Amino acid sequence: MAKIGDTVRFLNSTGGGVIRRIEGNIAYVDEDGFETPTLLRECVVVAAAPDMSKVKQVNEFKAPAHTAPAPVATPAPAPKVTAKEEAPAPVEIEETPGGDKLNVVLAFEPENLKRLNDTAFATYLVNDSNYYLYFTYMTRADEARDWTLRYAGMVEPNIQLYIEDIAGTDLPSMDRVAVQCIAFKESKEFPIKTPVSVETRLDTTKFFKLHCFRSNPYFDKEVIALDLVKDDMPMRRMVLDSSRIEEGIKAKKSVDRPRRQPVQKHRESRKPGLLEVDLHISELIDSTAGLSPADMLNLQIDEFRKVMDANLKNKGLKIVFIHGKGEGVLRNALMKELNHRYKGHQVQDASFREYGFGATQVTI
Repeated sequence: MAKIGDTVRFLNSTGGGVIRRIEGNIAYVDEDGFETPTLLRECVVVAAAPDMSKVKQVNEFKAPAHTAPAPVATPAPAPKVTAKEEAPAPVEIEETPGGDKLNVVLAFEPENLKRLNDTAFATYLVNDSNYYLYFTYMTRADEARDWTLRYAGMVEPNIQLYIEDIAGTDLPSMDRVAVQCIAFKESKEFPIKTPVSVETRLDTTKFFKLHCFRSNPYFDKEVIALDLVKDDMPMRRMVLDSSRIEEGIKAKKSVDRPRRQPVQKHRESRKPGLLEVDLHISELIDSTAGLSPADMLNLQIDEFRKVMDANLKNKGLKIVFIHGKGEGVLRNALMKELNHRYKGHQVQDASFREYGFGATQVTI
């Protein structure tokens, strides 16, 4: 374990220096007059601090009174070092077979997999390629318009870079993540890569479910991993076209069939005090032409919010949202809304006999 006074280099990034102080698991490394905070586990000792106990013993030693003071030796002049000798040796990058294709992964590793409710999660960016990457990592909440920068920097070829620790309280602001990166090589010619910009949805409810953490070839522990770039192909690109969303909303408003009437006109069809809302996309708009899955999900969430907002004063009203079973994407989105935006209402699975596994009941 590194200690104060040790000379260290950084494990997952360039640079290093002398540890001046340690607070908790953070070491403050003096690098050219500037202190850089770094995790202790990311510091590799290259020269240990001198044993101060021995220095103290030498300073406290006194010559006998009858002996003459020893002559002070004049230190020999330090050897002159040329600028060429001062320059650090270039770092040799060992390229791997197949590494000329970009593979980039964003991963979250829990510190304690058995205590997901209160543990921290370490965030890593994996650069599995022979290229350097300049990159930015950003997040935002669903309801926010602007992004928050969480990290900007460079990662070397074939390196797993630690970015930050996040707590469970950070997750509500991380519904979406975005990574932008530019790839290059140093001191050699290389095939140029197209700059990458990937935005993807992050299901933060998975951070509290043990089965959602899975083994990954880049990690010893189980993690939640997002493939950002795979064999030069950006993954999960989610660029929303506002014009398509507007067309979908207009199509929805133009529908006047009884089963597609505005929310406040839904019939209490099964029994008194019960309101049914079918969120299947085919029930909301006539055509899905030109709409991406993300566009359709946003329309379904908008309909859910309209129903809830219109009935918040109707205490005791039971609302059944029919979302279907599918892959659970819409249901997870509804549960997130109910856990954050619409807290305090009673939530349960709707009657299996009447709706199967595809409906959720909310009691206002």
